[in-house]
Amino acid sequence: MEASIAEIAQRAGIGKGTVFRHFATKECLAAAIVSDRLDELAAIGRTLLDATDPGAALLEFMTAGVELQARDRAFCQAATTSVRRDPAVRAASDRLSQAAESLTEQARRQGAVRDDITGQDVILLLGAACQAAAPLGDTAADLWRRYLYLIFDGMRPEGAHPLPRPAPARARFDQAVDPSGPDQEPSAERC
Repeated sequence: MEASIAEIAQRAGIGKGTVFRHFATKECLAAAIVSDRLDELAAIGRTLLDATDPGAALLEFMTAGVELQARDRAFCQAATTSVRRDPAVRAASDRLSQAAESLTEQARRQGAVRDDITGQDVILLLGAACQAAAPLGDTAADLWRRYLYLIFDGMRPEGAHPLPRPAPARARFDQAVDPSGPDQEPSAERC
């Protein structure tokens, strides 16, 4: 995220003017990338809705999500900045949430995960697996898989204990993204 437009253009083998013709600001470029990544994961989730084993499908979805974050650290950085306020990013985030909730609901009905696990829990836990392995960086590139499986095992109903608080609602995510509220215009520039 610290790279300049000039550096980005040079790595892409184009002029920075070309970048600016397509994206008004660096934040607009970041928003386009984040939207694409969120939609990529949402599409994987929608494809997995037809799987015969909902528990395995949810784990596959989560694996794809953590793998995406592990291979694209800039995505993780960008996804936690003000680009989250961009309307395209918010729409892609909604599509991802819908896919995650549908997969989670199927896994709950099958008994593969606890009854109190939500799609929003799943989305948040994707980052947890990636972050758990982050201190070892590239020295153990797929260590995140260990933590993903630990997380998934914790989502199973066997031996489950009541959780200390309910899962966050989607509205809480929206408030975190844009504290001014839904009736206010997002403060990020529209791209």
